[in-house]
Order: sequence, then C-alpha cells, then structure tokens
Amino acid sequence: MNNLIVRALTGAVFVAVMVGGMLYGPLTFGLLFLVITALTTWEFTGIMSARDDVSLNRMITTVASCCLFLGSWGYANGLAQTPAAFAPWLLSLIYLFVEELYLQEDSPLNNWAYTMMAQLYIALPFSLLCFLESSYQSAGMLSLSIFIFLWCNDTGAYLSGSLLGRHKLFPRVSPGKSWEGSIGGGLLCVGVSQLVAHYVTVLPPLVWAGFALVVVVFGTWGDLVESLLKRSLGIKDSGNILPGHGGMLDRFDSSLLAIPAVMIYLLSLSVM
Repeated sequence: MNNLIVRALTGAVFVAVMVGGMLYGPLTFGLLFLVITALTTWEFTGIMSARDDVSLNRMITTVASCCLFLGSWGYANGLAQTPAAFAPWLLSLIYLFVEELYLQEDSPLNNWAYTMMAQLYIALPFSLLCFLESSYQSAGMLSLSIFIFLWCNDTGAYLSGSLLGRHKLFPRVSPGKSWEGSIGGGLLCVGVSQLVAHYVTVLPPLVWAGFALVVVVFGTWGDLVESLLKRSLGIKDSGNILPGHGGMLDRFDSSLLAIPAVMIYLLSLSVM
C-alpha cells in the first residue's frame, strides 16, 4: 500500500510537471527538456560506466547532450539564425574523441561507442521535439500528445493485458507484455486521438489516428529496447530518481523511439 501511494504521488507530480512545462510556453518547454536530457544522459552514462570495460566522461558527455538540445531549441525558435548554434556540441564531441588519445584506457572503442550512443539514443530524440513543436501553432499540444498517447498505451496495455493477456509479445525481453495488451493499448490510443483531434485541429482526424498508431508501435519497441538494455546489464531499474517509478530511462524509454518515428511520419505526409 505504501509503495502504491508513493507511485501515485510521484506519477501525479510527474504528469503535472510535464503538462505544465510543455503547455506554458517555449521557455518552460526548453527548460523542462534540458533538465530531462541532462538527467537521462547522466543516468545512462552512469549505468554504462559500471561495466568493467567502459569508462565514460559523464560530465562532458552530458554537457554535449545539453549543447545539442540547446542548439536545437535556439535554432527551432529563431533565437539562433545559423547552424553555428551547434558548434558547442561539435566541439564537445571532438573533445570526447581526442580525450581518448591521452587517457590510455584499455577499451577506447567502447568509450567512443557509448558516448555516441548517448547522443543518438537520448539527446537527439529530445532535440527533435524542438523542431516538431516549432512547425505548428499548437501551443505545446503536439509534443504533449506523444506523451498522452504513450501514457494511454501503457494504461490500456496494462488493463487489457491483465484481463485478456494470453499470448506473449516478446517473452525473451519482457515476459509481462502480451499481444492482447498491445492491441488494447493501441485501440485506446486511437480513440483518444480522435478526442484530441476535436480540440487540436492542426492535424486532421485521420492523421491523428496514424500519429497515435506510430506512437503505440514505436513506443512499445522503445520500451522493449530499454528492457533489453537493462537485461544485458543485469539491472532491474535504470535508476531511482523517481520514487516508485525507477529512473529517467525507465520513464522516457518509449519516447526515445516514438519521437523520431513521429517526425518521420509527419515529414512523409508533407505536413511539416
């Protein structure tokens, strides 16, 4: 019961911060995801550095992620007029590559690989949100909708999976997920997408339905990718920063694949 209360309170605060930060304005949106980018990168580099064959520069890798996000946010919002906004990020990456020449670590290739993985797996998706939001006059609702659909998918999958789940979706990686749960989550998301379409008219209803399905499919894959990562490392949670909910990667794993997929979806329809 105590754990349930902690989870409920943490979840309520988490949702309030996410909704408020995305809807209040570009500044709070930027601050919110700058903090999320920094904390998630720091957590990722921490669990990777726990391996015997990896020794990452957590500080500079986190700084590089923040530079990529800030460059994207400034460029997308018209505060930076040239691609020079990304110069600090590029300099950070150059430093991280050259640094290995002097550290004389046993596995520089592993350090380079996980450093770049942090940029591609974490910093890039959150940075893409800036361009997604700046393409529309949606007052933050387009980005928020990704997370609304992810939350609905989790809720629908849990309820339908608990009641009807018989066929495992990916037992090798996540034994608790079922095909019935995934279908239930997808149906709930499509239904919610039509409600969103009624109030947020920047996209037509059919495009909103496709938007929701893209989030469901790639969000599920994102969850499974993080599960495989944790299983490979032999850990249950990526961290403990969110009481009752684990770490930052545990909370944002689904979005890390859903965000780029939504960008590709909207670009393929020529609506961005």
